[in-house]
Amino acid sequence: MAKKNKITQGDSRSPHIIQLTTPRIFNIDIADFVNSVRNAISVDFSRRVRLYDLYEDILQDTHLESVIGKRKARLHSVPIRFKKKNGEFDEAMDEVIESPWFGQFIDDALDAKFWGFSLFQFDKGKDGFITYQLINRKHVDPIDKEILHTQYDFDGLPFDEFYNLLLVGKERDLGLLAKVAPFVIYKRNSIGDWSQYSELFGMPIREYTYDASDNDARQRLLNDAKEQGAASVYIHPNDAGMNLIEAGGKSGSVEVYDKFVDRCNAEISKCILGNTLSTESSENGTQALGTVQKEGEDDISESDRRYILNILNYEVTDIFSALGLNTSGGKFEFEKDEDEDKEKQMRIVQGLWQMGLPISDDYLYEKFNVEKPQKSGAALKREEPVEDPVGGEDPLQEGQEGPKQNEPKGEEHPDGKKSPANKRSRSLIARLFTRWTDFFV
Repeated sequence: MAKKNKITQGDSRSPHIIQLTTPRIFNIDIADFVNSVRNAISVDFSRRVRLYDLYEDILQDTHLESVIGKRKARLHSVPIRFKKKNGEFDEAMDEVIESPWFGQFIDDALDAKFWGFSLFQFDKGKDGFITYQLINRKHVDPIDKEILHTQYDFDGLPFDEFYNLLLVGKERDLGLLAKVAPFVIYKRNSIGDWSQYSELFGMPIREYTYDASDNDARQRLLNDAKEQGAASVYIHPNDAGMNLIEAGGKSGSVEVYDKFVDRCNAEISKCILGNTLSTESSENGTQALGTVQKEGEDDISESDRRYILNILNYEVTDIFSALGLNTSGGKFEFEKDEDEDKEKQMRIVQGLWQMGLPISDDYLYEKFNVEKPQKSGAALKREEPVEDPVGGEDPLQEGQEGPKQNEPKGEEHPDGKKSPANKRSRSLIARLFTRWTDFFV
């Protein structure tokens, strides 16, 4: 059959290739999770409907939504460009990249890491612009490559009957959400128990007594108790009694709930971001530890960028070409972060300067794109004395003479001290580095 069919998705009120069904969410427990995973990993008959309903459920968790959003935000923090075969950027492709649907496509493609896979169909709209739709995962059989009419169908239409389909991810991968789902379920149940505990023991119990022979007084007490809130109430006759036995270690019980929720959030952060310090505060955290974990998070972001580039350059370029865009010989790439590169270069320059290597002022102005002042460097330094970072004073402070014209720059005097020109270069490096690092703090 010719590849001419467009996949349509909708409810039962009108005919569609895919008939959507409302997901079943909430009131899940670990038993539901275990059964869902068992059905999904079955080799002979894999069914993922209940598992994907469970994924929809756990994505309501605020912490999970936050860490996934952070990972996507880091991916979007670096712009994507398309470079033609001649090395120039393609302006026509820039319009496609800047369109809202392209950014959403990047998110949906990254979601394949969380869900296991994503299936897309690309098309051209009536206005001539490229569009795409994400096919509901419950209606996709990635193993047999079929589109299911209802989510419980056993057989469906093969992928080959549809045009411009792109499957991202692995056939049997369940995604990262399968790893974090138990922690979300445990945390939700723990918070529910914590809420019930607070309701029972967080508020005092009110006690009312009345004369056993006075039914009117009893009714008045009942009405008063209902109007005064939802706290626990004990109403009894004068000749009856009740002893309240306090549970020991209530503050310790609260700490157990709190620590358990924190541990679940920490495990979710480690699975999605590779660290915990970027999402949770820690009493034992240090700057060195934070730097190490930040580097680990940067590595994950770099891996995500390579993952997206592989999809764009090895899959999407062919689809774009079929839709009329010229992608021959070109490739997508992420723009380099110039500020980050300059910060690294500045640290390299500082290291070379600390080793005693003379560096000219002109090189620094050109390397870091700093505007060179109209006055001479020596005149500026006389107006703004700068202490030498290695412990000496600026040789061009008031009352001191500058270098003589016949004195070589950057050379040592007979007494072994460095020339003023070399110290001026050191002072400029220190000033530039201080300003640069202050900007990035």
